[in-house]
Amino acid sequence: MQTVFERPKSLTDHPFHYCPGCSHGVVHRLVAECIDELGLRENTIGVYAVGCVVLGHRYFNMDCIGAAHGRAPATATGIKRMDPEKTVFTYQGDGDLAAIGMAEIVHASARGENITVVFVNNGIYGMTGGQIAPTTLLGEITTTSPYGRKASVEGYPIKVAELLAQNEGSAYIARTSVSSPAGVIQTKKAIKKAFQVQQKKLGFSLVEVLAACPTNWGRAPVEALKWLDENMAVYYPVGEIKVKEA
Repeated sequence: MQTVFERPKSLTDHPFHYCPGCSHGVVHRLVAECIDELGLRENTIGVYAVGCVVLGHRYFNMDCIGAAHGRAPATATGIKRMDPEKTVFTYQGDGDLAAIGMAEIVHASARGENITVVFVNNGIYGMTGGQIAPTTLLGEITTTSPYGRKASVEGYPIKVAELLAQNEGSAYIARTSVSSPAGVIQTKKAIKKAFQVQQKKLGFSLVEVLAACPTNWGRAPVEALKWLDENMAVYYPVGEIKVKEA
């Protein structure tokens, strides 16, 4: 019998620890498929952040290193500069990248570091219990904004992709969603393109992926995907935001 679908070689067979309905498993698979299809696995190093993805080394079948909270771009920069021929990517959530790691990601982009960043934005701190994040929408209730996020108190949600697109060192910046089959297809295309940008040595690349966190949102998985489309995707529109041609 012909095999038409199987686990990517860049993923191990270790069961995911993520909650039911969490989008991380989908994004993991897409990253792994892109690495397989581009033939990069034996030459790739993944850098995993603190947060829900802290156990990423269990799931990705390649060389991996864990970084201090928010410091994945700095760690990736060091690896890439020591061995420019390696394919280096970071995998980060919104709390890690946009809060404690904001300076790291902005300066990596400004320097045009030739690394790829997969940025999973579910608008909340997942692993630590559902606190407000820099990307939490106005009015959204979290454990640290029990009356809903207010612009006058916590400020406005940060549009990371648009912010980084302004830097000259950014070569490819895109935002996608995994709330639907079409969105999953577009996300894979964007991640693959980001890796190809790195292969061409064009500079910094980042794909922001809008994702669901049913547990901390207090919504069932299907309801969470609908809420993502009706709320997050409105404030954070999907599409390619910056494309630097070779």
